[in-house]
Parts: sequence; C-alpha cells; structure tokens
Amino acid sequence: MIQERLEKIVEACFAQGVESGSWSDKAAGKYSIEVPKRDGQGDFSTNMAMVMAGMEKKNPREIASQVVELLGQEDIIEKLEIAGPGFVNIFLKPQVWQDVLQPVLDAGADFGKSSVGKGRKVMVEFVSANPTGPLSIGHGRQAILGDSIAKLLEATGHSVYREYYFNDAGRQMRVLGQSTRARYLELLNKEFEFPEDGYQGQYIMDIAQTLIDEKGESLVENDDVLPFTEKAVELIFKDISSTLESMGIHFDNYFNEHTLYDDGHIDSVVKELRDKGLVYEKDGATWFKTTEFGHEQDRVIIKQTGEPTYRLPDIAYHRQKFRRDFDWLVDVFGSDHIATVPDVLAGVEALGYDPGKVTVVLHQFVTLTRNGKQVKMSTRKATFVTVDELLEIVGPDVLRFYFMMRKADSQLEFDLDLATSQEKENPVYYVQYGHARICSILKRAKEMGLSLDDPLSADLSLLVEPEELQLLKRIASFPEAIEAAALDLAPHRAIFFLMELAGDWHSYYNKHKVIDPENVSQEVTDARLCLVLAMQQVFKNGLEILGLTAPERM
Repeated sequence: MIQERLEKIVEACFAQGVESGSWSDKAAGKYSIEVPKRDGQGDFSTNMAMVMAGMEKKNPREIASQVVELLGQEDIIEKLEIAGPGFVNIFLKPQVWQDVLQPVLDAGADFGKSSVGKGRKVMVEFVSANPTGPLSIGHGRQAILGDSIAKLLEATGHSVYREYYFNDAGRQMRVLGQSTRARYLELLNKEFEFPEDGYQGQYIMDIAQTLIDEKGESLVENDDVLPFTEKAVELIFKDISSTLESMGIHFDNYFNEHTLYDDGHIDSVVKELRDKGLVYEKDGATWFKTTEFGHEQDRVIIKQTGEPTYRLPDIAYHRQKFRRDFDWLVDVFGSDHIATVPDVLAGVEALGYDPGKVTVVLHQFVTLTRNGKQVKMSTRKATFVTVDELLEIVGPDVLRFYFMMRKADSQLEFDLDLATSQEKENPVYYVQYGHARICSILKRAKEMGLSLDDPLSADLSLLVEPEELQLLKRIASFPEAIEAAALDLAPHRAIFFLMELAGDWHSYYNKHKVIDPENVSQEVTDARLCLVLAMQQVFKNGLEILGLTAPERM
C-alpha cells in the first residue's frame, strides 16, 4: 500500500537520474526499499546509492546526496537522511499515515486481500497421513500449516485446490491388517501372533471389537488380512476426517494411492524411465539413476521383494498432478520426507516436467510439554497424543495459532500450561483480547451516544501521538504482510503481524484513553474512534484469513 506507492516514487527518481545523466541504468531492479529494523531510521530506507556506487565507481554518499535532492521534491516526504555508508532513510509526513484509514474502512472485509495470484491454479497437498491411527499432533501441525497456506493463497487471488494423498497401499497397510487380525483373535480367546512392529494402540482393539460385532467368529480361519485392513482403514479414516472437520479443514479431493497400481501408473512410470535409460537392475532390485540429476548415488525404486519403495508411487503421483494442469504444486511434508524429496523431484524432471513448479514445505514435528516435562510420542506404541485430545483441552483457535506461530522448519514446543492460560504471555489470548478490547470500547461509545455512522468525517490530522502513528503504520503494512506470508508459504509471518499489532494496540491503550471526556476533546475522541474501527477491521481480517475467530468478548 504505502510501500508500493513509495517504490514507484523511488523508481521515478532513479529514472530521472538516468535521464539527466547522473547515473546509468545498470542498477535498475537491483536496489531495495525496506522498513528499517531500528526506530529513528525512518519509515523506509533504500540502498539505491550503495548499489549504484559499485556499478558507477563513485562515492556512495555523493550519489546518496543526489538521490536526496531528487526525492526531496516529493510532497509525501517530510525528511530524508543519509546514514552509514550511503543508506537513504525516508521519513513520510503524518498525513500519509492518517490517510490509511479511509481505504481500510472502505474495503472492509476485503482489506488485506489482493489479486496478486491472478487466478493462478495451485494444488496444496497436505496431511496425507497413513490411515494407521488417529492424527498425532505432528500431523495436526501439518494439517493447520497446509490449510493456512491454502487460505493465504486464496486471500491473494490464487485458485486453490486442496488434496489429501490417501496412502492405502504398501507394507504399513499389511502391518495394520495383521495387527487388527491379531487383536481380533485375542479378543476371541484364540491363538494369535502379534507382529513384531505392529500397531499397539487401544484403537486397534476397538476396531477388532467392531469386526467381532459385525462378523462374529466368521473370520477366525481367514488368513487373508485384507478384511482386517479394509475395516481398520475405514474406521481410522472416519476418525481422521472427524478430527479435520473439528479444525475446520476440508479437502477438494482424496487421491487414493492404490489407484496408481490399479490403473497401471506405477508400471507406466518404470517403463518410461527404462525407455529413457534411467532405470537398471542390480542385486535383484530396480534402481533409478538419480546420479544423472546431480545426486551422489542412485536410488532403489523397487526392492528385491518386488515391492516399490516410497519414491516410485510418489513420482507416479506427482506425474498425475502435472497432468491435471496446475500452475504451482505445493507439498507440505514432515521433515522425515527430507531424504526422498530430491529423488521425487528428479523423477519429475526425468519424466519431462518442470520441478521448479513444485515447492516443498518441510515442517519439524512438535514437542508437547506438560508441567514442564516432555510427553514422548510413538504411533506404533500408542504413547502419542492425538489432535482430538489437544482440541478438547485448548480448542481449535489455540491449536491453529500455536501450530502457525513458528516457521515450518523450526522445532515447535507446545506448552500446554501456557496455551491454556488467560494471561498476556499467551500469544493467542493477547491477540484475540486485542480485538475483544476494541469491541468493548465501541460498545461503550454507542452507549454514550457517540456517533460511529461516519467515522471518516473526523479530523484525522489529530492522530499525532507517536503511538497513534505507529498503529497507522502497522495497519498500512497489513496487505504487504499477507502477500508476503502467502507467496513465501509462511503463515507465521501473518501470525507475527497480528502479535505486533496487538502489542502496539495494548501499549497505546495503556497510555492513551480512547474515550476520556474529561481530558480529551470530542474531536480527538472522534479521530481515535476512527482509528479503533480500522484496527478492529484489521484484527478481524487477519484472524479470519488464517481460520481463527475474532471474539467480541473474553
């Protein structure tokens, strides 16, 4: 918004210097305009002079002086400073920030949204958990990351398609069926042998009991694990779907892995790679020549047993994605996929597709703490904490907020004690209370008969307190924050914005009363109410874009 406007002004300044012969056009597109990290360094800063100095073989501060002379002619600029080796710090007039409120209130629920995506077709694949047990909190983080990425992309004009890759084939499914069959026999007091690496959770017992209720003892002599696998997958996925529904997460499609086998896609990929001379046999296994794509060693895609490794169906699945004509493929995976991702992208390239259209977001898993102690988790041993358990304790808003609060590739520690507290140290409470506090102020204003029908009729030039200008600057940066979070697939950036907005707002509230008839004039009160209305809209928009609620009271 404001930054985009300033960028155009700086570009015009650069072009003017080129036209006058002050410098060449070598630096075009190579300099930047950023918000300084420290107070007192201006509203924005540009390194234009330093970039040009290296190319023009001139002193950067001399060029900076020329830049200052050109920029000083602009009406929106209050002051310019040359700092350090040649940075130009830019201070804008207060009116520039005061004028921010009208577009916020005019746009309403659309403020912060944009069309930067231009309808670009994006598939976001996420969760894709094997249906071998309830969703663990690791998969819960992935679910919320994927969903929030999809929401941010939608808010920036992308056409988003959510897909869940349903892993219903391979060894884990056999182990699931064997585990269920063993518990089925155990509950019937029959002789059984539990698989060494089987799934041990109570949920397996529950599935086995359901089979007994439905089939009685009719499966006792059945050595085929398929009926046990099918029932387990049915019930577990029903549970997973219910959990996702509780988090407000929906998918456009569930892609079944078994169709890759049934429809011949696995064999087709192997044949195509073999025809290209990229597949060979060695030690009874089938290998893919990933060394042809810069990797240190080739990879097995079919084991000696004849069973494909994960890489092969993943390559076939991505070929199917490309065949559906998406412009951008976003994969949200756990960090345990880090070794296979390069091989799958090599497979994509080998099949003639552009791996540059695939962006993989790898997330670290979650450490859960209770009373300062870590809770250990293992799906097979059933010592894990499920998403349903966390939802019951903290609710969907807290869960979503915490799972978005850190960069995807950062370890996330979920502190249950902090997450359930009603103190400012709890970031979810701190942000949502910021919105609720505004609602309380606006309610009081109505009770006092203060008009909110035409807030922009207020004299906004009265918003001159440093804290007010800081809030205006924060509000103005909201569209850029959402756009950056979307294009970088980084929901934590939007969360950070909301936390910073809440910090600015609570600090302002503690220092300045919005409604204070004894000490503040009606004109100032009207201006502050306009500011508060705009902040309410930004809080609400930011929370809702991320799938969070904006409570009116807490």
